[in-house]
Amino acid sequence: MSARPKIMGVIPARLGSTRLPGKVLREIAGKPMVYWVYHHSRRSPLLDELVVATEDEAVKTYCESHGIPVTLTGRHPSPTDRVHEVMERTDADVYANIQGDEPMLRPAHFELLLTPFFEGDTQVTTLKVAMGEAAAQEPGNVKVVTDYAGRALYFSRYPIPYDRDAQGGIQYYKHMGIYAYRRAALSAFHSWPQSSLELAEKLDQLRFLQNGVPILVAETPDDTIGVDTEDDLQQVNAIFTAGHFE
Repeated sequence: MSARPKIMGVIPARLGSTRLPGKVLREIAGKPMVYWVYHHSRRSPLLDELVVATEDEAVKTYCESHGIPVTLTGRHPSPTDRVHEVMERTDADVYANIQGDEPMLRPAHFELLLTPFFEGDTQVTTLKVAMGEAAAQEPGNVKVVTDYAGRALYFSRYPIPYDRDAQGGIQYYKHMGIYAYRRAALSAFHSWPQSSLELAEKLDQLRFLQNGVPILVAETPDDTIGVDTEDDLQQVNAIFTAGHFE
């Protein structure tokens, strides 16, 4: 077994969300969303370091006043590019890109995401969770299909695979917005121009696939609610306020 890599978690957090402005500071059960993302991620014993990366002074000020490690970055076209800036300043072997709108992450998510880096030559990992046919029709739920070894074949906002003969019974999988990368993979991602598939789907993970970098996709039984809309925020707020998330 190879030596355990040093792993750093990075939470890209910015206020300029189009669908839900200011969302990382919007409150869930009386605390801003970035608080929950940080504190739930911190429960993972696999993260050697954890930091919020933001371009917004308001986010930086909140984190500093509540003991949350934070670093100010430049403006970037994607969260992955923001994680890359943090990578350039630090010395970890693997970087976990923890989306700032995922307050329902559990230690089990990180175990699935990060343990593939303990052996072999895994370059990029992410997660998927089974979902129903109705949910698969929503463009906001990104779908993923994989090969038999769990490597991603494609990600799409369209329902994939396409049920051509309407036979039903297809199992769809939702892609969850959390990734981990080795330094070399993240550096390569940043050096490449945006790919045609990435631009078409507005999914930056397709840049890896189009450049031939495999993405290992682990399946989790624990779904989350990624907060993209006001409805998402209210759903998560109701769950947390009722004490239904540990």
